[in-house]
Amino acid sequence: MSKRWSFFICLSLIVAAVRGAAPGDNLRMREGAPFKIALFADLHFGEDAWTEWGPRQDVNSIRVMSLVLDKEQPDFVIYLGDVITGNNIMTKNASLYWDEAISATRDRGIAWTSVFGNHDDAFFEWPLEWFSQTGIPKRRCSSGNILFAGCSFRGTTRLELMRSEIEENRFSYSKDGPQDLWPSVSNYVLQLSSSDDSQQPVAYMYFFDSGGGSYPEVISNAQVKWFQQKSEEVNPHSRVPEIIFWHIPSKAYKEVDPRQSCCVGSIFLEDVAAQEAEMGIMEVLEQRHSVKAIFVGHNHGLDWCCPYKKLWLCFARHSGYGGYGNWSRGARILEITQQPFSLKSWIRMEDGHIHSEVNLSS
Repeated sequence: MSKRWSFFICLSLIVAAVRGAAPGDNLRMREGAPFKIALFADLHFGEDAWTEWGPRQDVNSIRVMSLVLDKEQPDFVIYLGDVITGNNIMTKNASLYWDEAISATRDRGIAWTSVFGNHDDAFFEWPLEWFSQTGIPKRRCSSGNILFAGCSFRGTTRLELMRSEIEENRFSYSKDGPQDLWPSVSNYVLQLSSSDDSQQPVAYMYFFDSGGGSYPEVISNAQVKWFQQKSEEVNPHSRVPEIIFWHIPSKAYKEVDPRQSCCVGSIFLEDVAAQEAEMGIMEVLEQRHSVKAIFVGHNHGLDWCCPYKKLWLCFARHSGYGGYGNWSRGARILEITQQPFSLKSWIRMEDGHIHSEVNLSS
């Protein structure tokens, strides 16, 4: 075998190992610095993909994320659901749009994770205007001369999307979750550890699939039991703070009045669109004093944080130019410090300014 071919074979093996390397479940604080997280919610890549308008919105969304990442320099990014608008994507593999959505974070070498929203694996919805005199637009899903070659119009499943992300990206901390929770997929826990001891947890972050798209908008009782078992396993005496993330707000969000003085936010422009049913997750979280806050997306016209019993209920900020609403885009930022523990948050807007600063550990 020639030296040239030996070199290319070795290089291919190295690339394959790096691309497939799983980062594990453990994040680390940086020495002497807080741990900063950016939440990108409701990006809706691929919306109206067959129009000139749609791709422009994806470019605008990348611009928003790039500005936030460059201004905030976060240690970690969470994609909080509705990364893509699956019901507008014609291609067999919607992971192409998903990959574009995470590109700003990946290209900067920042680690990230993701959960699913109600649009990510939704089936294609045929636009009614395609059946009018104007007809179906001349767009193709791949190169070639056959109209819609490479199209499926069926959507891409949660498992396909998640496994594509995990297998193709060495900075992804996403997981496809326990099989006994399917069709729910993005259920897992990550540990944030001290800078000087990887075995010393500073916080646990739990991620839930809140459904929607291919199945009902709900956190199931099976997921509740999974959380009870997992939290008892990793944090048996609730000594370590816990932070919760999912996409669709629970019904508890409808119980708070965001205009009360103890709430913090800037837009209160729609009613909460909650999950279809409550299967016990809020009762369990309310009883666990280590749970500090829950973060959701879904409602583009809400960005508030409100105290609820012994924890905080928070919305992210609509980050993408896809999806409904013309409100300015931005991202919720979280900042975790270790000694003493604190969880602070604010919103960084696309024009660079900051608002809605709040201490969520008080």
